[in-house]
Amino acid sequence: MTTNLSTVQLGKTGPAVSRLALGAMGMSGMYGTADDAVSIATVHAALDSGANLIDTGDFYGMGHNELLIRQALADRKREDVLLSVKYGALRGPDNSFGGVDTRPAATKNFLAYSLQRLGTDYVDIYRPARLDPNIPIEETIGGLAELVQAGYIRHIGLSEVGAETLRRAAAVHPIVDLQIEYSLISRGIEAEILPVARELGIGITAYGVLSRGLLSDSLRPGQQFAPSDFRAHSPRFQGENLDANLRLVDALAKIAAEHQVGVAQLAIAWVLSRGTDIVPLIGARRPERWAEAVAAVDIQLSEDELATIEAAVPADQVAGGRYAPAQMAMLDSER
Repeated sequence: MTTNLSTVQLGKTGPAVSRLALGAMGMSGMYGTADDAVSIATVHAALDSGANLIDTGDFYGMGHNELLIRQALADRKREDVLLSVKYGALRGPDNSFGGVDTRPAATKNFLAYSLQRLGTDYVDIYRPARLDPNIPIEETIGGLAELVQAGYIRHIGLSEVGAETLRRAAAVHPIVDLQIEYSLISRGIEAEILPVARELGIGITAYGVLSRGLLSDSLRPGQQFAPSDFRAHSPRFQGENLDANLRLVDALAKIAAEHQVGVAQLAIAWVLSRGTDIVPLIGARRPERWAEAVAAVDIQLSEDELATIEAAVPADQVAGGRYAPAQMAMLDSER
């Protein structure tokens, strides 16, 4: 098993990042309860394996996630860790979603609170969580560029935007990466977004590579999710949709068994095979899950094997959208 992850450059203007990055969202209740001590142990396991990029959002647990990361990094050198932070999502005390605000003044406000919670004086990559429909992307990027010049952020990233928005943003300031869902069953970026990102020299940090646990051995037909679990409201995990999608996973499981690896490991290996400009964000919540992900880096797949995998899980046979309709409508990447 790989013990030290190799690094790749994130986009043409970005830092050297580990081949796998740690996505911390699940450590703050998005998929049910999580144990802080186990989460911190997972952060440590990731760093000890050579990972150097941790992704969070100021709205994950309304600040809980950032405070957790601060605690996990208390005994680590700040310069050894790259912090990627999403901002702009408006939340209510009842956990409701109130839209997006990425005006430059709001951006400064969000960042000030993140710096305090994280216990740092800069963020390595700062990105709007979603495109703000109320202001031009040029205005948002211009505000972020001022924060780069002031030293509060090192790089600007984007999340879930389409090809046109990428072009407009990159014309204002270099964009280091686009964070967007990409997996065997979420392949929408391949048609236009990924080619444009590559043309512009923008890296991809791919989240949802395991499709929120769907591409794993952990779910069963008819499975129920707690109301606080994101999947309780995601169409792909409901009723007949879940059953249909699990049949695809069963086909993938047969291929994984032939390789003597887990379904999740095969799914990660597939994303890794797409190119070194794509860095999977692994949402592990336990050290053993992270270790499984790291082992996937060693899986080598031939072109024939990749074709077999893709034939077993045709993207056009996936049942249900990746978000509920109201959330899908907010995704610039889906327009």
